Amino acid sequence: MKQVLFFLFVIFCSKTIAQNNNPIFKGWYADPEGIIFDKTYWVYPTFSARYEDQVFLDAFSSKDLVHWIKHPRILDTTAVKWAKKAIWAPSVIKNKNKYFLFFGANDIQSDKERGGIGIAVASKPQGPYKDYLGKPLVDKFYNGAQPIDQFVFKDKDGQYYLIYGGWKHCNIAKLKPDFTGFVPFEDKTVFKEITPENYVEGPFMFIRNNKYYFMWSEGGWTGPDYCVAYAVADSPLGPFKRIGKILEQDSKIANGAGHHSVIKHPDSDVYYIVYHRRPLTETNGNSRETCVEEMHFDENDFIKPVVITNEGVKAHSIK
Repeated sequence: MKQVLFFLFVIFCSKTIAQNNNPIFKGWYADPEGIIFDKTYWVYPTFSARYEDQVFLDAFSSKDLVHWIKHPRILDTTAVKWAKKAIWAPSVIKNKNKYFLFFGANDIQSDKERGGIGIAVASKPQGPYKDYLGKPLVDKFYNGAQPIDQFVFKDKDGQYYLIYGGWKHCNIAKLKPDFTGFVPFEDKTVFKEITPENYVEGPFMFIRNNKYYFMWSEGGWTGPDYCVAYAVADSPLGPFKRIGKILEQDSKIANGAGHHSVIKHPDSDVYYIVYHRRPLTETNGNSRETCVEEMHFDENDFIKPVVITNEGVKAHSIK
């Protein structure tokens, strides 16, 4: 009888643990970018702390979206001499067998300050990453956009774009094949503004059924209005007309849900949204945790509102 009770207890505990997968790993982390490399899920977040303490980046990998391995300090300011603080919002992409990590640094407030968007490079997803250019890739306020919250997007034709911007402005620029700079558009401009209505920060883009889904965060990152909205267009240049919100806080679950990324499972039409939020018990703005939910589409290919949960997602490996 004791053995039976113990067996039932183990099953109960296993189910309970399996049903509470959010946050996906311990610690205060924000601005997560999720991506797949070599049949492995990777999440690259901001270390959520005071700006002066944000001098490094950790990464996390998983084979099934449930069990995660921490890769500490894949990049820190000792490898980037011009970066001093506020290492933010990493975006990692593979290009010609190298992994390039785009990051924001120093939270510059004007063109007179040193900092902006930089690039680090490594031979493995987990690094270690080293400064690629020896200087920022973008260090000025073009079209009013603070050079932060960078996302690297690869189009269907192989062209890489840098999409970025804070302070309610978003730019897009064509990257050179080796990421050493930019290729001007046909009209000879380098940075084109694609800012949609209510945009604040945190841009992300993906293609589904030949449509370009452009997503961003709205509201204040420490406030109850922080959320994710989106638009759809036929080109990465837009024009992007806001459709509506698809991710926001739930007063019964967590606050400040936003600054996200999207992962598509390669073997199916299953999409996941990776985002950060603040537990109900926390009042410090930097107390942010990384979570994952499934993201669904309706019969007209619009994104359905995402329900944030403590359960998170079930294990889903890649064949």
